[in-house]
Amino acid sequence: MDRPLPIVHATREVDARGRLHLEEIELEFANGARRRFERLRGSGRGAVVIVPMLDRDTVLLVREYAAGFHRYELGLPKGRIEPGETPEQAANRELKEEIGFGARRLSLIARLSLAPAYMNHLSHVVLAESLYEEKLPGDEPEELEVVPWSLSRLNELIEREDCSEGRSLAALFIARERIARR
Repeated sequence: MDRPLPIVHATREVDARGRLHLEEIELEFANGARRRFERLRGSGRGAVVIVPMLDRDTVLLVREYAAGFHRYELGLPKGRIEPGETPEQAANRELKEEIGFGARRLSLIARLSLAPAYMNHLSHVVLAESLYEEKLPGDEPEELEVVPWSLSRLNELIEREDCSEGRSLAALFIARERIARR
C-alpha cells in the first residue's frame, strides 16, 4: 500500500536533557592509556523486537513511518518494555497494539545491542507463535500496514530499499535458524 509521507511542519534542535542521558566516562586501560568516552544511557529496561509467526514459514511484518529517514520502512513490530513488564509481556502487548494479534507462545531467543560502544540499550528478540486475534489501543499515529512475508524469501527482503533496520533483519535470521533446528 502506498501512502503519502507525513507533512513536516518544522524541525529544530532539542535539548534532550531529562529524556536522553549523556554520560562522560574517564577510563584508564591496562596499558596506562587514558581516554574519555561519551555514551547514551537508556532506561535499563530496553525494548522488544517481535517475530510474529502466522505459521512455520510466514512472519508478519509492519510498514510504518520512520522519522529518521522520512520514509515508510518495512520491519518487525517493536516497542519499549514498560516498568514491571517482562520482555515476553511487552512483546504480547505490543503485538496487540500494533498488528491486532496476541500470542499463546512467546520465547525470548536473543538480545541485541545497537551500538555498544556508544549506548547501553538492549533489544530483546521475542519469537511469538500460536497467534490469535486481539486488538488493543496503541500509540501509533496511524494504522500500521501488516505485510505477511515468507522466511524462505529473506534474501529478497534484505535487497529491498524499504527494509533496512538492523534489529529486524538480525531477528528474522535468528528466528529462521531457531525454527529450522526444531
